Amino acid sequence: MSVNPQSQQGIPYLDEAAVRRVLRYEDLIPAMERALAEFSTGKVLQPVRSILPVKEHQGFFGVMPAVYGDIMGAKLVTLFPNNAGTSLPTHQGVIVLLRATTGEPLAVMDGRLITEMRTAAVTAVAVKHLSKPDSKVLAILGSGVQARAHYAALQCVRKFDEVRVWSRNPDHARAVAHEIGAKAMAADAAVREADVVVTVTHASEPVLFGRWLNPGALVAAVGAVGQSNREVDDAVMQGAVIVDSRDAAAVEAGEILMSGAKIYAELGEILAGGKPKPEAKRVVFKSLGLAVEDLAAGSLMINALGR
Repeated sequence: MSVNPQSQQGIPYLDEAAVRRVLRYEDLIPAMERALAEFSTGKVLQPVRSILPVKEHQGFFGVMPAVYGDIMGAKLVTLFPNNAGTSLPTHQGVIVLLRATTGEPLAVMDGRLITEMRTAAVTAVAVKHLSKPDSKVLAILGSGVQARAHYAALQCVRKFDEVRVWSRNPDHARAVAHEIGAKAMAADAAVREADVVVTVTHASEPVLFGRWLNPGALVAAVGAVGQSNREVDDAVMQGAVIVDSRDAAAVEAGEILMSGAKIYAELGEILAGGKPKPEAKRVVFKSLGLAVEDLAAGSLMINALGR
């Protein structure tokens, strides 16, 4: 376990290296399944995250608290898009875990890699339960951290014969494609006849259009957060729409708010058996990210390390 030397007598700090050594998708995906089901059945106390704009530096600061079983805590997360191309990630954060029964602080851990991995793991849960079991073609729109993480996570739930990658930066698309054994191609070509399409870009305007899609495709729209940001157009949103949180979608999901799409269910409702899998040919999963996901991942960390 990597800890700050000053924490030996107090609260341990788990850095990104510790997270990387311990956290595995094989454990994280079922943990996300449980967390989402318990969230949607009222077993989690969690408000919609608060976001403070840091306008002077074009950044955002989010506060994400929750109480989940015998654990409570919060993620403090930042998004500074201007960090792109520098040595700093665009997304950074820390997760603080406390014992829910006593309020006792348990650990502080780096939140960047946990956020990366739990986001991809949640999409993997959606793909596992909402896509066709014989899905063979995966299209990833985006070429950053989440593109790589989603490829790794989705391999745990589906065995794709072909993976396609598009990016607004063709060099980045080719680099990712070479790294993961995929094909780099234009967005429309990547999407056509794909069984699963994942959007993980920083775009605020649509990069995915419904006219390109296979009628039976599952779309996972992951990259856009905010009332005025969207990665997919209105035509994409004509399918059955699944969200991680209705409350969060009501204030943060630009794709839903701008298209007027109706929400069919939370993913956790389907996992818990409260709603059947939608019968619509096209299904859209809109992921925003929940504090309970961070707490569930953090719990895996401290359990694995014997804290």
